[in-house]
Amino acid sequence: MRIVVLDGYTLNPGDLQWTALEQLGNLDIYDRTPINLVVERAKDAEVILTNKTPLPATVLEQLPQLKFISVLATGYNIVDIEAAQRLGIRVSNVRGYSTASVVQVTFALLLELTHHVQRHSDAVHAGKWSRSADFSFWDFPLVELASKTMGIIGFGDIGSKVADVASAFGMQVMAYSRTQSDQSHRPNFKWVALSELFSTADVVSLHCPLTAETQGIVNESHLRMMKPSAFLINTSRGPLVVEEDLARALKEGWIAGAGLDVLGTEPPAPDHVLWGIANCLITPHIAWASLESRGRLMAETVENVRAFLEGRERNRIV
Repeated sequence: MRIVVLDGYTLNPGDLQWTALEQLGNLDIYDRTPINLVVERAKDAEVILTNKTPLPATVLEQLPQLKFISVLATGYNIVDIEAAQRLGIRVSNVRGYSTASVVQVTFALLLELTHHVQRHSDAVHAGKWSRSADFSFWDFPLVELASKTMGIIGFGDIGSKVADVASAFGMQVMAYSRTQSDQSHRPNFKWVALSELFSTADVVSLHCPLTAETQGIVNESHLRMMKPSAFLINTSRGPLVVEEDLARALKEGWIAGAGLDVLGTEPPAPDHVLWGIANCLITPHIAWASLESRGRLMAETVENVRAFLEGRERNRIV
């Protein structure tokens, strides 16, 4: 059984072990694989692991030995699912491994936008506090979250945990989702239409998958609905946001700020439209990447492969 990892570096840059996977077959690990080298590297593989290396139909059709793909992520749009199903290739993903880390980064971005902790620390180290005439100073508005409204788009595992933390901060919570589960245990919660969420929330946080319906869901029309004091947080998928529209919204003051862990193209171009906008925080797609989170991803992937080899279904997509 030949197992090929196409892009293993982001999962394991050296602080985890591949040992458990090595015990399941002949393992070849590539840090990164350009699309034009996928067929060459995986031509005899029965199992492929991929995170962001695309597997379109034109590639899958050239891999006659391939029987199983385990996606090193929750989102699986990197694989042509229809082609995999047609070719009899099973596909699995890993759900829920990064929930705690993504929620943590969601609020890290929001707290930096509301209290500017890093910028104030930089000001102190630059000597501004020492030169101050007062015992306290601040260079940016300080915003309290209690009593504000958190609007959550997408209410799966991550969205619901964001709601938990928002409630702990004393926030009201509203959410939009294709499916509306019973949330009667939440005293400060309500389901709303998108228009109400964008127009009334103090924070809009994205936690929905990238689909044809959600691509570009944050666009000029919705941004213009938002309060000028509102913040946008995206720790989900970059293409949910029309970045040119967001850049204009930030520059012209339609909204107060944005915190993004994802962009439409990753890595981004050096002349990206959002570069240099002071009220736009951008982190390099790190919300999923804590050591603990990656450890769970590794362990769950090993179990996905083991289940396939033993003829069991586990986290199966097709």
